[in-house]
Amino acid sequence: MTIIEQLKKISIKNKGLGEEEAWRLCEEGSINPFGLMAAASEIRDYFKGKAISFCGIVNAKSGRCSEDCAFCAQSAHYKTNIQAYPLKKADEIIAAAQRARTAGAEMFGIVTSGKGIKSKKEWAEIFRAIEGICSLGVLPCASLGIITGERARALKDAGLFRYHHNLETSRSYFRNICTTHEYDEDIETVRTAINAGLSVCSGGLVGLGEGMSHRIELALTLRELAVDSVPINILTPIKGTPLGGRPPLPPLEILITIALFRFLLPDRDIRLCGGKEKSLRQLLPLAVVAGSNAFMTGHYLTTPGRDPELDVEMIRDMGFMPTREPLHVCKCATDCHLEDRGIEKNTCS
Repeated sequence: MTIIEQLKKISIKNKGLGEEEAWRLCEEGSINPFGLMAAASEIRDYFKGKAISFCGIVNAKSGRCSEDCAFCAQSAHYKTNIQAYPLKKADEIIAAAQRARTAGAEMFGIVTSGKGIKSKKEWAEIFRAIEGICSLGVLPCASLGIITGERARALKDAGLFRYHHNLETSRSYFRNICTTHEYDEDIETVRTAINAGLSVCSGGLVGLGEGMSHRIELALTLRELAVDSVPINILTPIKGTPLGGRPPLPPLEILITIALFRFLLPDRDIRLCGGKEKSLRQLLPLAVVAGSNAFMTGHYLTTPGRDPELDVEMIRDMGFMPTREPLHVCKCATDCHLEDRGIEKNTCS
């Protein structure tokens, strides 16, 4: 039995690996990356089966952020070519959720720039949006920065399913990425959301200049926090930010990292998000083999994604199924949802 096979059995039995075992896995994976991915795929199948979950997001409030995260185009500390705007109206957010639902997303996230929401008017609009998203049969999620226990409970009462708050990287590397707030503030926000009864999505980015040790540290922190979903983003360097000149990670290193997270967090959702198309290029389908069971689909906050139909086609071609089927939409009328109206395709002109 190979070392990778041994570690696979340990991961399944113990629902994760220890730090020393994770290092052994990295060493073996660098020698045999495809064997590592195959084992990670078996772990995913054991805990998650052949279903792939899709989510979508909307950049509901853009730019002018007071934080100095070195990767972020929305930081007010840097000069980047992005559009800044105030919070969108609830109807706009709900319409974006409907488009995501049509494309097959079962969850939809409201994402706002800034350390947190302070305006009562903005909170009222967010609560309206959550109610509207619920009415679509979509699970509403939100990424609204640092929140209090009172706000977390109010979001839960309003119908919010999941709170998203990335740690971005490990504690030991965080100061290289952000200096305007403490790592413990992010940890506390995750705990606050969990204590309020919300599902929590928390992960980070790779390609920031961190090493594999920092990725192991981050994964172990997320396991200790017991988050439900772990988004893995790959840095897309943005001109004007401190990381604008970072070289891209090799696709195989990204795939090894995904597999590592699957071994360390075997029963969690490993969700591949921003930067996946550009960074993995022709190896994107191997992200599923490496252990991903969830994808963010469509566009991201300030960077383009790809047509969600391609994501659905990709997983079907690999023998997987989306957890929610896309709706058939008439080509002659964007808002004509045939499934809802009982009309055959291409007959509603």
